Amino acid sequence: MKKRFIGMAMAALMAATALTGCGSSSAEETLDKLTFTYVTAPLNVPTIIEKEKGIFASTFEDMGISVEYAELTSGADQTQALASGDVQVLYAVGATSVILSAANDADIKVLNMYSRSPKAFCMYTQDESITSPEDLRGKTIAGPAGTNLHELLVSYLATADMTIDDVDYVNMSIPEAKAALDGGSLDVALVAGATAYQAKQQGYHLIADGEGLINAIIAVAVTNEFYNAHPEIIEKLKAAQDEIAAFISENEAEALQIVAAELDLDEAAVAEMYAYYDFSTEITEADKAGFQSTADFMFKSGMIENELDVSTLFFE
Repeated sequence: MKKRFIGMAMAALMAATALTGCGSSSAEETLDKLTFTYVTAPLNVPTIIEKEKGIFASTFEDMGISVEYAELTSGADQTQALASGDVQVLYAVGATSVILSAANDADIKVLNMYSRSPKAFCMYTQDESITSPEDLRGKTIAGPAGTNLHELLVSYLATADMTIDDVDYVNMSIPEAKAALDGGSLDVALVAGATAYQAKQQGYHLIADGEGLINAIIAVAVTNEFYNAHPEIIEKLKAAQDEIAAFISENEAEALQIVAAELDLDEAAVAEMYAYYDFSTEITEADKAGFQSTADFMFKSGMIENELDVSTLFFE
């Protein structure tokens, strides 16, 4: 039953990103509107600061281009919107979503990085006797399939030559998993960001976070067609990202106050979580290796049918 449930979840994810043979970013040389995804969780500081300060809007104003936002939190919804042309820039999309979309022959490329935050992805329990992968055998564990958290669980189990078949894994959203853990119907919850911080504050037992196990890469992505058709927009976008990074660096206290207000969190909580993140936009060899590691994990887990060389995901 468990394997069938996971298989159905993976099939749904793959079907959601499959192309129907039409729909992509317009190849016209002029645009009057740019739509960016707007995702604030788990702690997407650049996204929140950009919108609050109107950086994208001011960047593209002199080109006669207005800026709009699409609040799409599902990776499948994000990549589908990119493929249809409803969104031009995925501003914070998980490596798993990029890989799944590419594996289904979608036109998607990584423009640059958004963040890396392995310590922000965690496995929490109320059972303090769980201290090793072996202790998870037969336990009910829930979290979102096809994500950094799913990869964290698989990677942690692998350190003891175990697989996900050795546990009772349930595909569940982060809020649902946390609620189930609170209610006692779950042994372990896979959580991230503010939800993980809340679990810590409640005194729950941390089994492991992603440090040393996953890369937890989030990227900025566009279509290859859009990239080639609009080089000036691409350059301005990169410059805008530099402006966002500079504001955060030069005004960290103000930036974290803005983020705390947007996410309705204490500033102390935001400051603690912020330390877990690397928001550098540069693509490093370590990032590419992380993408490959995630692609290999997805292939071995049956989330993609064929092995993927992730070098195809990056612009030369």
